[in-house]
Amino acid sequence: MFKKILIANRGEIACRIIKTARRMGIATVAVYSDADARAPFVRMADEAVHIGPSPAAQSYLIADKIIAAAKQTGADAVHPGYGFLSERTSFAEALAKENIAFIGPPVNAIAAMGDKIESKKLALKAGVNVVPGFVGEIDSTEHAVKISAEIGYPVMMKASAGGGGKGMRLAYSEADVREGFEATRREGLNSFGDDRVFIEKFILNPRHIEIQILGDQHGTILYLNERECSIQRRHQKVVEEAPSPFVTPKMRKAMGEQCVALARAVGYYSAGTVELIVSGADPTGESFYFLEMNTRLQVEHPVTEAITSIDLVEQMIRVAAGEKLALAQSDVKIDGWAIENRIYAEDPYRGFLPSTGRLIRYAPPVDGWEDDDASNHGGAYTGRGVDGIRVDDGVVEGGEVSIFYDPMIAKLVTWGATRDEAADRQIAALDAFEIEGVGHNIDFVSAIMQHPRFRSGNLTTGFIAEEYPDGFHGAATPEGLTAHLAAIAGFIASARADRARRVDGQLARELAPPGAWSVTIGECVHAVTIDHDDVTVDGAAVHLEMEYTPGDRLVHALIDGEELSVRIAPTRMGLRMTTRGRAHKVQILPADIAHLARHMIAKIPPDLSKFLICPMPGLLVALHVAPGDRVEAGQPLAVVEAMKMENILRAEKSAVVKTVNAAAGDSLAVDAVILELE
Repeated sequence: MFKKILIANRGEIACRIIKTARRMGIATVAVYSDADARAPFVRMADEAVHIGPSPAAQSYLIADKIIAAAKQTGADAVHPGYGFLSERTSFAEALAKENIAFIGPPVNAIAAMGDKIESKKLALKAGVNVVPGFVGEIDSTEHAVKISAEIGYPVMMKASAGGGGKGMRLAYSEADVREGFEATRREGLNSFGDDRVFIEKFILNPRHIEIQILGDQHGTILYLNERECSIQRRHQKVVEEAPSPFVTPKMRKAMGEQCVALARAVGYYSAGTVELIVSGADPTGESFYFLEMNTRLQVEHPVTEAITSIDLVEQMIRVAAGEKLALAQSDVKIDGWAIENRIYAEDPYRGFLPSTGRLIRYAPPVDGWEDDDASNHGGAYTGRGVDGIRVDDGVVEGGEVSIFYDPMIAKLVTWGATRDEAADRQIAALDAFEIEGVGHNIDFVSAIMQHPRFRSGNLTTGFIAEEYPDGFHGAATPEGLTAHLAAIAGFIASARADRARRVDGQLARELAPPGAWSVTIGECVHAVTIDHDDVTVDGAAVHLEMEYTPGDRLVHALIDGEELSVRIAPTRMGLRMTTRGRAHKVQILPADIAHLARHMIAKIPPDLSKFLICPMPGLLVALHVAPGDRVEAGQPLAVVEAMKMENILRAEKSAVVKTVNAAAGDSLAVDAVILELE
């Protein structure tokens, strides 16, 4: 077994690998860039080596620096995690020359399956169903237009070396191809160092299902069931679960055996994932097609671990060390259900724009890495965290979410005996997840967990676009929730008033704190009375148990038998109370002066529609207009790159460009004015 492993990655996956290595008694080495000097994974590792500036192209993507760090520290193996160098054959070959083990598949398998174009050719030869398309390189936009017309719209343009939702564009027309082909090439080059693009038919009503593969160097290859990854935004996964609510035992066996055969054809070992697209329009569930094989660990691997109790990182390490798998296909079970939500630094209320900045407050529902769940279960690994809640993260309060890397803050994984139990546990955990300082998608994924269509299991990759066509504006408010929030708000108001009464020497006279409140939440106005332990809302008695100390930002309440966690923040007229996927503006007034509220004048926000404002910090990649140009509503005006993704900024209305304040190549701050319209 290895004595020391270097992790050629960062963030939560570096922490994840260190956790397993520590449990196995293996020393670890972290490598880090300038931006990650104070990151948690650097502190968790036994040793750490600085490898360069913040941009990945100058640090984590430089194989020579990684190998030099391994030699410097005496590491006898390298785990690449996912992304960065994890699927670079040249990296694995360079490690082999230095007699350093690569914790991953053999070089020939990476070469065969890591290239999307070549893998499709191999799959065709192996008799595997593949999505109709052009299996070859495309050299220009005109070539792409010609191929797309031959295939028939809609089509998907993909970077050959892509992954993680990057370097992908859906095109419904020739105009979409002309607009998106070059952007796809640039994203492929910037993220993976490869600008080749291929095009394939887009399957309507598609479900994205993937099979987890695990093999050793002695000929054993297993499939560890499937994951449903259909809920995606911009082709990047948001929610993953295992097993799939769509896959039957017969389908699972057929998919699994086909994927094993494909892996065997290229001599595969280690962990890997075969991604399939399944037509949801086929009631038999037999129309599944090979998309690609990821020759590495997947971001969503925790849901597979939670239902199988197999530590995939441990198995990768043991396989790389030459050990035989200690389990057979018959040993792979499905125990319960697991769901993973990716917590991203993005603002769903502003079109999911990336968000960067300092984490003023970061408090997940359970500690990310402090508690080893193996020790909590008598030494047996379950992958389920604490009480069915697992947080895989790579950040800490006071840390910074930078523009240089992926916007994922954490992965929240919940396990339950049933799918509904796992989803309910997600909702409760999301309510208790505190993040301040950057925008985040907690409300959004909570809304998905509550959505009737999600609960029914009727999923496709178009779920988000279909269910939120006009953007996200908060989850639907469950019946009775505003009354419960009003009771909590009244309790908080009374506690604050009582504290004011007790302040010695601060008041000229003793105050009698009010116990009757008028609480306005949206269109609902509730009369709340607090009298010691007795609470009434609109005249009806409410059983409320909670503790509150002024300054608390999260409260846990038991109200009429229901547990409710609410994130709270003070406002000028009351509170902002966030729970169940929606932030509620709550106005709290003593009941005897509530009638004065109708005389207050509402503040009207300024009209900024004539400005094109940069919605996030980033690089201005392209500017398509000049002063005097006439633009139409929806027309692309500029492209801003942030967190390795390109964002097209469009005109909100028809107008003439008055002034331009930036140029391509400029680094822009959030809210920077790019141009002004007449």
